Amino acid sequence: MRGAGVSRTLDLRVDAELRWWRGDEEVVQFAGCTDVDLAFSPSTNTLPIRRLSLEVGQGSDVVAAWVRMPDLSLEKLPQRYTRLSPTRYRYESGGGRFTSEVETDELGLVTRYPPAWVRVSSASR
Repeated sequence: MRGAGVSRTLDLRVDAELRWWRGDEEVVQFAGCTDVDLAFSPSTNTLPIRRLSLEVGQGSDVVAAWVRMPDLSLEKLPQRYTRLSPTRYRYESGGGRFTSEVETDELGLVTRYPPAWVRVSSASR
């Protein structure tokens, strides 16, 4: 990440046993987390949406490794996804303090994440 003349990097990875690492240091509080959530992009919401394969009306709780911006700090973030329609999900985090109705395409890729994000395609330009 780069901004205001400052460059920051984060080396974050997860192994086959779902152990998370920042560089060479294990981030033990993320053990067992299956998802990463990058604060700057709703594209990472596609990961649990596709992995969970919820039926309409079903919901599921997950815990993500959340990368916050702009400092790249890490936080464990409980989340809930509820499938409202074939292409719409209710996303909740912070115990319901934040909610959004996320829209996806037929592949489960996020196309709209209110209040501030909409995917722009070359056809709509």
